[in-house]
Amino acid sequence: MRLQVKGKNLEVSDSIRAYAERKLAKLDPQLHELTQVELELAVEKNPSISENQIAEGTIWTKGPVLRARESSSDMRASIDMLVEKLERQARRYRDKRRRGPTRGSSAPEAETIPVVADEEAPVIVKTKQFPVKPMTPEEAVLQLELIGHDFFVFQNAETTDVNVVYRRRDGDYGLIEPQIA
Repeated sequence: MRLQVKGKNLEVSDSIRAYAERKLAKLDPQLHELTQVELELAVEKNPSISENQIAEGTIWTKGPVLRARESSSDMRASIDMLVEKLERQARRYRDKRRRGPTRGSSAPEAETIPVVADEEAPVIVKTKQFPVKPMTPEEAVLQLELIGHDFFVFQNAETTDVNVVYRRRDGDYGLIEPQIA
């Protein structure tokens, strides 16, 4: 495993770096030796509450990208919680890979969501960028389950269009495909 530790709004001390390396070493048996792991440590200051110590991890595997983010008032506690979450994701990924695909390849119909005009314009408070890898919708659902989000953006390997898979309230999954007008 190749580990990169970065700091955002803070200087990463040698003791925190060593602690993170020691904790993330628990993932070594579950990952390929060439897997790249990036850990970003950050401090967010909020005047109404105390400082938030954030640990955000990204693991690039041969298959999906595993991501997790944890925060607390102590950086070591944030790292501990992050490692636990990444361990669960890596274990789930490994187990699902052994079992193989369990869902059919039929895509559900797209739902129409009405657009409601709002008096105030929405404010974008965070922007994330990530590489979009070509994959099948079934692989995208697996990735969605691994990262634990409600949706996942991917490039459909069959059509080369950007698609979104999402978790529906009934527990099933939906696929959003662009419609050329």
